[in-house]
Amino acid sequence: MIATLHGVLEERGPDWVVVNVGGVGYKAYAPTSTLSALGATGDAVRLHTHMQVSQDNIALYGFATRAELGLFALLQTVQGVGPRLALALLSGLSPDTLVAAIASGDEPTLQRVSGVGKKTAGRLVLELRDKVSKEWGGIAMSPTAAPDGDALAALLALGYTPAEARHALAQAQAGGATDLPLDERVRRALQTLGRG
Repeated sequence: MIATLHGVLEERGPDWVVVNVGGVGYKAYAPTSTLSALGATGDAVRLHTHMQVSQDNIALYGFATRAELGLFALLQTVQGVGPRLALALLSGLSPDTLVAAIASGDEPTLQRVSGVGKKTAGRLVLELRDKVSKEWGGIAMSPTAAPDGDALAALLALGYTPAEARHALAQAQAGGATDLPLDERVRRALQTLGRG
């Protein structure tokens, strides 16, 4: 099993890259978020990878972060979601938007991705809502978002939309709430939302 690739970016396409590792070029399919994070051809790159072996094909999928790789694997636990559709989801929506849509039950956002119909969107929400809320706090994986992940998850669990919750937390942060304990950050955000 190939877990990572660390080498030189040799080629790139609309949904793939070739990374030269010790003279061997490995083609890895990658989402838009990863492709935009990589440098130019000739730059050193590192990808976290998932190797998919089927009866008639072996494919490698590469991701800029472990969190994206984890989300890719998690998406495939849903019936009807294979590696290509999981990749399409990660390309059609940013990881933040994808996780927030699943956590908040926003099926129309999921359906904007080609290949995702109402049935698949419903299964994604039903089967993954609790998992993404627990593992990613209802938001995805940008380091700047991590401190408020638990606070956002708490607000989402109370029924607020991701937009409302983020806005309330941003208002609370204006008062220095990022240094406060989780319960105090949530309390201040709820005051902003008129429920404190």
